[in-house]
Amino acid sequence: MSANGGTKAIVAALLANTGIAVTKFVAFLLTASSSMLAESIHSVADAGNQGLLLLGGRRAKRAATPQHPFGYGRERYIYAFIVSIVLFSVGGLFALYEAYHKWSHTEGITSWHWVPVVVLVSAIIMEVFSFRTAIKESNLIRGNQSWVKFVRRAKAPELPVVLLEDLGALVGLVFALFGVGMTLITGNGRWDALGTAMIGVLLVAIAIILAIETKSLLLGEGAESHEVAAIEKAVADGPEFERIIHMKTLYLGPEELMVAAKVGVPACESAEDLARGINAVEARIRAAVPTARVIYLEPDIYSVTAERVGAGSAAQTAGPGAEPGKAVGRPGS
Repeated sequence: MSANGGTKAIVAALLANTGIAVTKFVAFLLTASSSMLAESIHSVADAGNQGLLLLGGRRAKRAATPQHPFGYGRERYIYAFIVSIVLFSVGGLFALYEAYHKWSHTEGITSWHWVPVVVLVSAIIMEVFSFRTAIKESNLIRGNQSWVKFVRRAKAPELPVVLLEDLGALVGLVFALFGVGMTLITGNGRWDALGTAMIGVLLVAIAIILAIETKSLLLGEGAESHEVAAIEKAVADGPEFERIIHMKTLYLGPEELMVAAKVGVPACESAEDLARGINAVEARIRAAVPTARVIYLEPDIYSVTAERVGAGSAAQTAGPGAEPGKAVGRPGS
Protein backbone atom coordinates (compact mmCIF):
# COMPACT_ATOMS: atom_id res chain seq x y z
CA MET A 1 0.00 0.00 0.00
CA SER A 2 1.04 3.54 -0.52
CA ALA A 3 1.39 4.72 3.06
CA ASN A 4 0.98 8.32 1.95
CA GLY A 5 -2.17 7.41 0.03
CA GLY A 6 -3.62 5.69 3.08
CA THR A 7 -2.80 8.66 5.29
CA LYS A 8 -4.36 11.08 2.81
CA ALA A 9 -7.62 9.10 2.78
CA ILE A 10 -7.65 8.89 6.60
CA VAL A 11 -7.08 12.64 7.04
CA ALA A 12 -9.80 13.45 4.49
CA ALA A 13 -12.25 11.20 6.33
CA LEU A 14 -11.23 12.62 9.72
CA LEU A 15 -11.85 16.21 8.64
CA ALA A 16 -15.17 15.33 6.99
CA ASN A 17 -16.46 13.33 9.97
CA THR A 18 -15.44 15.97 12.50
CA GLY A 19 -17.33 18.69 10.64
CA ILE A 20 -20.31 16.42 10.05
CA ALA A 21 -20.47 15.38 13.72
CA VAL A 22 -20.68 18.99 14.88
CA THR A 23 -23.51 19.87 12.48
CA LYS A 24 -25.43 16.68 13.33
CA PHE A 25 -25.22 17.37 17.05
CA VAL A 26 -26.56 20.89 16.50
CA ALA A 27 -29.45 19.42 14.47
CA PHE A 28 -30.18 16.87 17.22
CA LEU A 29 -30.24 19.55 19.92
CA LEU A 30 -32.72 21.57 17.86
CA THR A 31 -35.00 18.70 16.78
CA ALA A 32 -34.51 15.82 19.27
CA SER A 33 -34.45 13.44 16.28
CA SER A 34 -33.14 9.96 17.18
CA SER A 35 -31.81 9.49 13.65
CA MET A 36 -29.78 12.68 14.07
CA LEU A 37 -28.45 11.48 17.43
CA ALA A 38 -27.51 8.08 16.02
CA GLU A 39 -25.79 9.75 13.07
CA SER A 40 -24.01 12.18 15.41
CA ILE A 41 -22.59 9.31 17.48
CA HIS A 42 -21.76 7.47 14.25
CA SER A 43 -19.71 10.44 13.00
CA VAL A 44 -17.96 10.83 16.36
CA ALA A 45 -17.07 7.12 16.28
CA ASP A 46 -15.78 7.43 12.70
CA ALA A 47 -13.64 10.45 13.57
CA GLY A 48 -12.24 8.60 16.58
CA ASN A 49 -11.54 5.58 14.38
CA GLN A 50 -9.56 7.67 11.93
CA GLY A 51 -7.55 8.99 14.87
CA LEU A 52 -6.87 5.39 15.91
CA LEU A 53 -5.69 4.49 12.40
CA LEU A 54 -3.29 7.45 12.36
CA LEU A 55 -1.99 6.47 15.80
CA GLY A 56 -1.51 2.87 14.70
CA GLY A 57 0.42 3.99 11.61
CA ARG A 58 2.69 6.16 13.74
CA ARG A 59 3.38 3.46 16.35
CA ALA A 60 4.08 0.88 13.65
CA LYS A 61 7.11 2.90 12.53
CA ARG A 62 9.01 2.28 15.77
CA ALA A 63 12.36 0.55 15.36
CA ALA A 64 12.74 -3.12 16.21
CA THR A 65 13.88 -4.04 19.72
CA PRO A 66 15.36 -7.23 21.23
CA GLN A 67 11.91 -8.03 22.62
CA HIS A 68 10.23 -7.34 19.26
CA PRO A 69 12.97 -8.23 16.74
CA PHE A 70 10.64 -8.00 13.73
CA GLY A 71 9.43 -4.52 14.62
CA TYR A 72 5.93 -3.19 15.27
CA GLY A 73 4.34 -3.36 11.82
CA ARG A 74 1.36 -5.35 13.10
CA GLU A 75 0.26 -2.46 15.31
CA ARG A 76 -1.61 -1.24 12.25
CA TYR A 77 -3.67 -4.44 12.33
CA ILE A 78 -4.33 -4.12 16.06
CA TYR A 79 -5.66 -0.58 15.75
CA ALA A 80 -7.78 -1.54 12.75
CA PHE A 81 -9.31 -4.31 14.89
CA ILE A 82 -10.02 -1.80 17.65
CA VAL A 83 -11.79 0.33 15.03
CA SER A 84 -14.18 -2.55 14.31
CA ILE A 85 -14.95 -2.87 18.04
CA VAL A 86 -15.62 0.87 18.37
CA LEU A 87 -17.84 0.85 15.29
CA PHE A 88 -19.77 -2.14 16.64
CA SER A 89 -20.29 -0.84 20.17
CA VAL A 90 -20.29 2.96 20.00
CA GLY A 91 -21.89 3.17 16.56
CA GLY A 92 -24.06 0.11 15.96
CA LEU A 93 -25.26 -0.92 19.42
CA PHE A 94 -25.92 2.67 20.47
CA ALA A 95 -28.05 3.24 17.36
CA LEU A 96 -30.03 0.06 18.02
CA TYR A 97 -30.62 1.10 21.64
CA GLU A 98 -31.72 4.58 20.57
CA ALA A 99 -34.07 3.05 17.99
CA TYR A 100 -35.66 0.86 20.67
CA HIS A 101 -36.01 3.82 23.02
CA LYS A 102 -37.53 6.02 20.31
CA TRP A 103 -39.94 3.28 19.24
CA SER A 104 -41.11 2.83 22.84
CA HIS A 105 -41.45 6.58 23.44
CA THR A 106 -42.59 7.95 20.10
CA GLU A 107 -42.00 11.62 19.47
CA GLY A 108 -42.31 13.54 16.24
CA ILE A 109 -40.16 16.46 15.10
CA THR A 110 -42.07 19.48 16.38
CA SER A 111 -39.65 22.33 15.67
CA TRP A 112 -36.88 23.35 13.29
CA HIS A 113 -38.31 20.98 10.71
CA TRP A 114 -35.93 22.05 7.94
CA VAL A 115 -32.72 21.69 10.00
CA PRO A 116 -32.23 17.88 9.87
CA VAL A 117 -32.91 17.75 6.14
CA VAL A 118 -30.40 20.52 5.39
CA VAL A 119 -27.80 18.95 7.70
CA LEU A 120 -28.21 15.47 6.22
CA VAL A 121 -27.99 16.70 2.64
CA SER A 122 -24.87 18.73 3.52
CA ALA A 123 -23.37 15.71 5.27
CA ILE A 124 -23.99 13.54 2.22
CA ILE A 125 -22.10 16.04 0.06
CA MET A 126 -19.13 16.08 2.48
CA GLU A 127 -19.10 12.29 2.74
CA VAL A 128 -19.10 11.98 -1.04
CA PHE A 129 -15.86 13.98 -1.20
CA SER A 130 -14.30 11.82 1.52
CA PHE A 131 -15.45 8.61 -0.17
CA ARG A 132 -14.14 9.88 -3.51
CA THR A 133 -10.69 10.43 -1.98
CA ALA A 134 -10.67 6.90 -0.53
CA ILE A 135 -11.70 5.43 -3.91
CA LYS A 136 -9.05 7.44 -5.75
CA GLU A 137 -6.25 6.34 -3.40
CA SER A 138 -7.44 2.72 -3.45
CA ASN A 139 -7.49 2.63 -7.24
CA LEU A 140 -3.75 3.41 -7.25
CA ILE A 141 -3.03 -0.03 -5.74
CA ARG A 142 -6.20 -2.03 -6.43
CA GLY A 143 -5.22 -3.01 -9.96
CA ASN A 144 -7.72 -5.34 -11.64
CA GLN A 145 -9.14 -6.68 -8.38
CA SER A 146 -12.83 -6.30 -7.65
CA TRP A 147 -13.72 -4.09 -4.69
CA VAL A 148 -14.74 -7.11 -2.64
CA LYS A 149 -11.46 -8.87 -3.35
CA PHE A 150 -9.51 -5.69 -2.60
CA VAL A 151 -11.14 -5.35 0.84
CA ARG A 152 -10.57 -9.05 1.58
CA ARG A 153 -6.99 -9.33 0.28
CA ALA A 154 -5.42 -5.97 1.15
CA LYS A 155 -2.51 -6.37 3.56
CA ALA A 156 -2.67 -2.72 4.63
CA PRO A 157 -5.88 -2.24 6.62
CA GLU A 158 -6.33 1.55 6.42
CA LEU A 159 -7.85 1.98 2.98
CA PRO A 160 -10.35 -0.91 3.31
CA VAL A 161 -11.39 0.43 6.73
CA VAL A 162 -11.90 3.98 5.41
CA LEU A 163 -13.74 2.67 2.34
CA LEU A 164 -16.18 0.63 4.43
CA GLU A 165 -16.64 3.45 6.95
CA ASP A 166 -17.33 6.02 4.24
CA LEU A 167 -19.69 3.66 2.44
CA GLY A 168 -21.49 2.96 5.72
CA ALA A 169 -21.67 6.68 6.46
CA LEU A 170 -23.24 7.45 3.08
CA VAL A 171 -25.79 4.66 3.32
CA GLY A 172 -26.50 5.60 6.94
CA LEU A 173 -27.16 9.20 5.95
CA VAL A 174 -29.65 8.00 3.35
CA PHE A 175 -31.37 5.90 6.03
CA ALA A 176 -31.45 8.90 8.37
CA LEU A 177 -32.85 11.12 5.61
CA PHE A 178 -35.53 8.50 4.97
CA GLY A 179 -36.48 8.30 8.65
CA VAL A 180 -36.50 12.06 9.17
CA GLY A 181 -38.32 12.73 5.91
CA MET A 182 -41.09 10.22 6.62
CA THR A 183 -41.45 11.59 10.16
CA LEU A 184 -41.87 15.12 8.81
CA ILE A 185 -44.39 13.95 6.20
CA THR A 186 -46.50 11.73 8.49
CA GLY A 187 -45.83 13.26 11.90
CA ASN A 188 -45.17 9.72 13.20
CA GLY A 189 -41.90 9.48 15.15
CA ARG A 190 -41.66 5.73 14.59
CA TRP A 191 -40.32 6.40 11.10
CA ASP A 192 -37.43 8.19 12.79
CA ALA A 193 -36.91 5.14 15.03
CA LEU A 194 -36.98 2.85 11.99
CA GLY A 195 -34.30 4.93 10.25
CA THR A 196 -32.19 4.74 13.41
CA ALA A 197 -32.59 0.94 13.58
CA MET A 198 -31.50 0.63 9.94
CA ILE A 199 -28.38 2.64 10.74
CA GLY A 200 -27.64 0.39 13.70
CA VAL A 201 -27.96 -2.83 11.70
CA LEU A 202 -25.76 -1.38 8.95
CA LEU A 203 -22.99 -0.39 11.37
CA VAL A 204 -23.03 -3.74 13.15
CA ALA A 205 -22.74 -5.55 9.79
CA ILE A 206 -19.78 -3.38 8.69
CA ALA A 207 -18.09 -3.83 12.07
CA ILE A 208 -18.39 -7.63 11.80
CA ILE A 209 -16.88 -7.60 8.28
CA LEU A 210 -13.97 -5.45 9.48
CA ALA A 211 -13.40 -7.67 12.51
CA ILE A 212 -13.31 -10.85 10.40
CA GLU A 213 -10.90 -9.44 7.83
CA THR A 214 -8.62 -7.82 10.42
CA LYS A 215 -8.55 -11.00 12.51
CA SER A 216 -7.11 -12.84 9.51
CA LEU A 217 -4.32 -10.26 9.27
CA LEU A 218 -3.62 -10.51 13.00
CA LEU A 219 -3.33 -14.30 12.79
CA GLY A 220 -0.77 -13.88 10.02
CA GLU A 221 -1.25 -14.07 6.25
CA GLY A 222 1.23 -15.31 3.70
CA ALA A 223 2.15 -13.83 0.35
CA GLU A 224 -0.40 -13.71 -2.46
CA SER A 225 -0.12 -16.29 -5.25
CA HIS A 226 1.40 -13.81 -7.70
CA GLU A 227 4.03 -12.86 -5.09
CA VAL A 228 4.89 -16.51 -4.47
CA ALA A 229 5.25 -17.02 -8.23
CA ALA A 230 7.54 -13.98 -8.47
CA ILE A 231 9.72 -15.30 -5.65
CA GLU A 232 9.95 -18.75 -7.26
CA LYS A 233 10.90 -17.17 -10.58
CA ALA A 234 13.58 -15.03 -8.89
CA VAL A 235 15.10 -18.18 -7.39
CA ALA A 236 14.96 -20.10 -10.68
CA ASP A 237 16.37 -17.28 -12.83
CA GLY A 238 19.98 -17.99 -11.84
CA PRO A 239 22.30 -20.98 -11.53
CA GLU A 240 22.81 -20.63 -7.78
CA PHE A 241 20.03 -23.01 -6.66
CA GLU A 242 18.53 -26.09 -8.27
CA ARG A 243 15.07 -25.71 -6.77
CA ILE A 244 13.00 -24.64 -3.77
CA ILE A 245 12.47 -27.68 -1.53
CA HIS A 246 9.85 -25.89 0.54
CA MET A 247 9.01 -22.28 1.37
CA LYS A 248 6.86 -20.35 3.83
CA THR A 249 5.97 -16.65 3.77
CA LEU A 250 4.43 -14.38 6.38
CA TYR A 251 3.49 -10.70 6.44
CA LEU A 252 5.11 -9.16 9.53
CA GLY A 253 3.31 -5.91 8.73
CA PRO A 254 1.50 -4.39 5.76
CA GLU A 255 4.75 -3.59 3.97
CA GLU A 256 7.15 -6.24 5.31
CA LEU A 257 7.09 -9.82 4.04
CA MET A 258 9.22 -12.57 5.55
CA VAL A 259 10.40 -15.36 3.23
CA ALA A 260 11.85 -18.55 4.69
CA ALA A 261 12.89 -21.31 2.29
CA LYS A 262 14.94 -24.47 2.17
CA VAL A 263 16.65 -24.60 -1.22
CA GLY A 264 18.47 -27.31 -3.09
CA VAL A 265 22.00 -26.28 -4.00
CA PRO A 266 24.47 -27.88 -6.42
CA ALA A 267 27.91 -28.94 -5.29
CA CYS A 268 30.15 -25.92 -4.71
CA GLU A 269 33.83 -25.59 -3.94
CA SER A 270 33.62 -23.27 -0.94
CA ALA A 271 31.30 -21.69 1.60
CA GLU A 272 32.22 -18.35 0.04
CA ASP A 273 30.69 -19.44 -3.28
CA LEU A 274 27.57 -20.59 -1.48
CA ALA A 275 27.22 -17.32 0.44
CA ARG A 276 27.71 -15.34 -2.74
CA GLY A 277 24.95 -17.32 -4.43
CA ILE A 278 22.56 -16.80 -1.52
CA ASN A 279 23.19 -13.04 -1.60
CA ALA A 280 22.51 -12.92 -5.35
CA VAL A 281 19.21 -14.79 -4.99
CA GLU A 282 18.12 -12.56 -2.08
CA ALA A 283 18.79 -9.49 -4.23
CA ARG A 284 16.64 -10.91 -7.06
CA ILE A 285 13.81 -11.74 -4.64
CA ARG A 286 13.81 -8.19 -3.23
CA ALA A 287 13.81 -6.75 -6.75
CA ALA A 288 10.86 -8.95 -7.74
CA VAL A 289 8.85 -8.45 -4.50
CA PRO A 290 9.91 -5.19 -2.78
CA THR A 291 7.98 -6.04 0.39
CA ALA A 292 10.19 -9.13 0.90
CA ARG A 293 12.49 -7.44 3.40
CA VAL A 294 13.27 -10.37 5.70
CA ILE A 295 14.67 -13.40 3.84
CA TYR A 296 16.07 -16.62 5.28
CA LEU A 297 17.45 -19.18 2.83
CA GLU A 298 18.64 -22.54 4.13
CA PRO A 299 20.83 -24.47 1.65
CA ASP A 300 20.37 -28.24 1.43
CA ILE A 301 20.90 -31.14 -0.95
CA TYR A 302 17.78 -32.04 -2.90
CA SER A 303 16.97 -35.67 -3.65
CA VAL A 304 14.16 -37.25 -5.67
CA THR A 305 14.24 -40.28 -3.38
CA ALA A 306 13.81 -38.09 -0.33
CA GLU A 307 11.00 -36.22 -2.06
CA ARG A 308 9.12 -39.51 -2.50
CA VAL A 309 9.15 -40.16 1.24
CA GLY A 310 8.06 -36.59 1.97
CA ALA A 311 11.40 -35.23 3.24
CA GLY A 312 12.65 -33.46 0.15
CA SER A 313 16.29 -33.19 1.17
CA ALA A 314 18.95 -35.82 1.44
CA ALA A 315 20.00 -34.55 4.86
CA GLN A 316 16.60 -35.58 6.25
CA THR A 317 16.93 -39.20 5.10
CA ALA A 318 20.63 -39.85 5.52
CA GLY A 319 21.54 -42.22 8.35
CA PRO A 320 23.77 -41.34 11.33
CA GLY A 321 27.23 -40.46 10.17
CA ALA A 322 26.29 -40.63 6.51
CA GLU A 323 27.18 -37.83 4.13
CA PRO A 324 23.91 -36.25 2.88
CA GLY A 325 25.04 -36.17 -0.73
CA LYS A 326 26.00 -39.86 -0.71
CA ALA A 327 23.02 -41.25 1.20
CA VAL A 328 20.70 -41.03 -1.78
CA GLY A 329 22.95 -40.16 -4.64
CA ARG A 330 23.62 -36.86 -6.31
CA PRO A 331 20.82 -34.22 -6.48
CA GLY A 332 18.28 -35.11 -9.09
CA SER A 333 19.20 -38.78 -9.09
